[in-house]
Amino acid sequence: MGKVLYFDCFSGISGDMALGALVDVGLDVDALRTMLQRLPVAGWQIGAERQTRSWLTGTRMLVDAPEQAVHRHLHDVTQIIQAAQLPDRVTQQALAVFQLLAEAEAEVHGVSSAEVHFHEVGALDAIVDIVGVVAGLYLLDVRAVYASPLPLGSGWVRAAHGDIPIPAPATLTMLSRVQAPIVPDQAHFELVTPTGAALLASLAQFRRPSMQLHRVGYGFGKKQTERPNALRAWLGVASEPQQALVLLACNIDDQSPEQLAFACELLMQQGARDVWMHALVMKKGRAATQLSLLCDMDLEARLVDTVMRETTTLGVRRQLVDRHVADRAFVTVQTSYGPVRVKQKYWQGACIAQAPEYEDCATLARTHGVPIQQIYQSVQQTFIASDHSL
Repeated sequence: MGKVLYFDCFSGISGDMALGALVDVGLDVDALRTMLQRLPVAGWQIGAERQTRSWLTGTRMLVDAPEQAVHRHLHDVTQIIQAAQLPDRVTQQALAVFQLLAEAEAEVHGVSSAEVHFHEVGALDAIVDIVGVVAGLYLLDVRAVYASPLPLGSGWVRAAHGDIPIPAPATLTMLSRVQAPIVPDQAHFELVTPTGAALLASLAQFRRPSMQLHRVGYGFGKKQTERPNALRAWLGVASEPQQALVLLACNIDDQSPEQLAFACELLMQQGARDVWMHALVMKKGRAATQLSLLCDMDLEARLVDTVMRETTTLGVRRQLVDRHVADRAFVTVQTSYGPVRVKQKYWQGACIAQAPEYEDCATLARTHGVPIQQIYQSVQQTFIASDHSL
């Protein structure tokens, strides 16, 4: 089973918090430093410090990289990463993070991604943070990354362009691309930085995985707050492929398709593994719809309540079902149109299939005004060029 990591973002996420959380679950700082030393840039140092804040003990990652007079563009950062001769997975994922950042900034400022001036996220410490997190996941042999819903904070923050509202516009743009789940929060400061948003939007699935938990770690941020300014990381392995789930179903013959579609959307948002409908004929020859969903046992009561409230059914059938599940992992490939996440299917330790994520391909097709098939072909060509199969 592949290792998985879940970022529990109860107080948001930043690059240094993510790096500290990885070190706290076992990432070797010397091994990380050795890999980062391949970057053709000088003037930085990293270290780790154990700290206790309020009621938590964790790791504060110390990235010492003095501000530089240069403001880098995307191609400058790309050259730095490509020249480092990092492992292919680290290179591809790091480039995807910066590509996403550039596209978000470009959308906010109304320019092309090539014209974007990286300010804070092009600084040396941000480069070390982003490449460090991706390299850390590689060194820990993490095959899949997950994340909790995000609290974003509120207020204003001073940036290179002046005062900007929290959440930062680029942060919201990146999170909207992957339809990241958001939860309310009363904090009057930034909880999710653009760097943290880019890492999650590029690397993570926003759900809690089924896993055998091995270690838990905490990464502290720079800001001192009343509650712990920390990111929690759960490290483990994917659960056994055979899993018991609950299958819920009901028949409905007196409700509009629009309302049923809304109910399906809501059930998925509340954690159903899958929701589907199919047509059937009931008593007296009435055309009807069977609504079915698959869920974990701990969500059954909540989802039954939603079905009862959102549909006209008078009853919901249930049964326990077993299923065999293949391991899954995501890699991000950099196409000529932009980054695309590719889902890889693992069975008995081997990768036996992989497919581009539809939402990423659809977004790029709309952005560039090209057929979606062209995006799929670009992903395939990228994999062939890097000696992968698709």
